[in-house]
Amino acid sequence: MLGFFRADPEYFDLIFVANATAAIKLVADGLRDEDTWCGYHTDSHTSLVGLRELASAGSRCFFSDAEVDDWLSTGADFPGEETGKDCSKSWGLFAYPAQSNMNGRRLPLNWPSRLRKSRSGRMYSLLDAAAFVASAQLDLSDYVTAPDFTALSFYKIFGFPDLGALIVRKDAGHILLNRSYFGGGTVDMVINGTGRTWHATKQGALHEALEDGTPGFHSIAALHCALDVHTRLYGSMVNVSKHAGLLTAALYKHMCSLTHSNGTTMCAIYKGATADYDDRTTQGPTIAFNVRDILGNWVGKSHFERLATRNAIQLRTGGVCNPGGIAAHLDVSPQEMQENYAEGLRCGNGIDEMNGKPTGIIRVSLGAMSNTRDVELFMRFLMTFVDQKNDWLDPADSPIASKGPDNCEKQIQILLNDMPTKRSHLESIESRDRETRLHGIRNVLRRLICR
Repeated sequence: MLGFFRADPEYFDLIFVANATAAIKLVADGLRDEDTWCGYHTDSHTSLVGLRELASAGSRCFFSDAEVDDWLSTGADFPGEETGKDCSKSWGLFAYPAQSNMNGRRLPLNWPSRLRKSRSGRMYSLLDAAAFVASAQLDLSDYVTAPDFTALSFYKIFGFPDLGALIVRKDAGHILLNRSYFGGGTVDMVINGTGRTWHATKQGALHEALEDGTPGFHSIAALHCALDVHTRLYGSMVNVSKHAGLLTAALYKHMCSLTHSNGTTMCAIYKGATADYDDRTTQGPTIAFNVRDILGNWVGKSHFERLATRNAIQLRTGGVCNPGGIAAHLDVSPQEMQENYAEGLRCGNGIDEMNGKPTGIIRVSLGAMSNTRDVELFMRFLMTFVDQKNDWLDPADSPIASKGPDNCEKQIQILLNDMPTKRSHLESIESRDRETRLHGIRNVLRRLICR
């Protein structure tokens, strides 16, 4: 599998784990018993942020790319070092995502190389490539500039098997051996006893000393099948990247053009300042957004997801395990986040808005299997929100009080008649599709009104 990422086995080893989070935790185990410092980017997945809890020498969150660039340019110092603190026995870890799992923004891939030049042997890099590898070629052909540790999940590339990996530059592998724990299969000898406890870690390939217990051999074997099918279908990750990028750029432009009849923009899209949907080096095939109704009110993300699901559209909503991205793009301060928590906000509990601000985002992602029809269907779905009020599907606003079956059907027809924009969009669809969509809308209304 190293070849799929253009990694030379002379310089790299691959350790199989359950998923990308398990790969990150394997690196965290090396932090646990040492005098270590951790830096992480604010766009990091929660699993990367958790590393800070094991950094005994402290941690730092970098709130922008510019902060990272400045830090690297000034020698990537440890905290307190500028005041004369002895950090000669300390080592550090800088962790960041290759692609934001919130909005798909792609971060610079040259940071590990710059870090190595400024702090060779004392500061290491961990790249979370889980979101990136799903639609881009991870190129580790130059081991000199490659990250020391790269975490990823195979199922995000191939769909199956449920398996992840940590790719390690062998020059940095000794850091992982700092951990105290050892599992079955990672040692050559263990002595039990009250007088003396001792064990000998395997000294061969790095993965032999770190893959605790029986590896998921069924999943590992299935990787060959997954790779073969993926190659026959798509040719290469370069092809996947071009395909998904073109579809997402088209969808982004369509979404930007959506406005209500009063001129207000319908979609608030959360794009990185340096990201460009026509440039695959700065943006992946992901769009993070929220929807406003014609009155400027937020359409609840949970409500949006329910309607999308009923229209056979799969997407994700919520905080998407990216606390820094959510806080920055939704303009939520740390104090507000704590207050929201105190008032009952929890991950996935259906609270969509607090103090006039959304509590999360709607995220759509495209990939190897997406096609133009998927984009068209999602745009048709989005257009049904044009010129509608946030409560247009709320039974409480029904002109008919009774919930009897006859009155429910009358109520549905009244709502359909009161949706000129929706029907005008449907009229532009060919006859057979129009009837199918109307049938779907009626079914949605029956569930919401006649329940």
